[in-house]
Amino acid sequence: MNKQFKLTNKGISELKTERDALVSQRSEVADRIKTAREFGDLSENAEYSAARQEQERNENRISEIEHILLNAETISQPKDKKIVELGNTVVLSNGKAKKTFTIVGSVEADPLNGKVSNESPIGKNLIGKNVGDEVEIVTPSDTIKYKIAELS
Repeated sequence: MNKQFKLTNKGISELKTERDALVSQRSEVADRIKTAREFGDLSENAEYSAARQEQERNENRISEIEHILLNAETISQPKDKKIVELGNTVVLSNGKAKKTFTIVGSVEADPLNGKVSNESPIGKNLIGKNVGDEVEIVTPSDTIKYKIAELS
């Protein structure tokens, strides 16, 4: 049984765009390999080795993206705006600062841009909580208590 990857519509679109860009680079990389072959001895040909490595990375990423897309489950926008679920954007406040997180699947997670995985410690801590509940956000340097201020 394959793992289901939970993705938003935007995440699916971004993966398709990335896949299409990589597919369009195939002929470009193939041309570099062909040109590098003409330089002679392949065992000492750095251009050839670099082009082959790039080709392998691209093909592996294309394969990975296609696997994810084949096993993607679309995250629908939650209807209940009182309980934190996958797909919600949560605004946390502690009186001094506000933090905004969107709860996404692990494939889309990008903590530096406020997208946290439902499998991450922050995501697990938020899932199932209500507006007004207090949560503790644990970072490597500190533990801060926040109140769930808004949910969308």
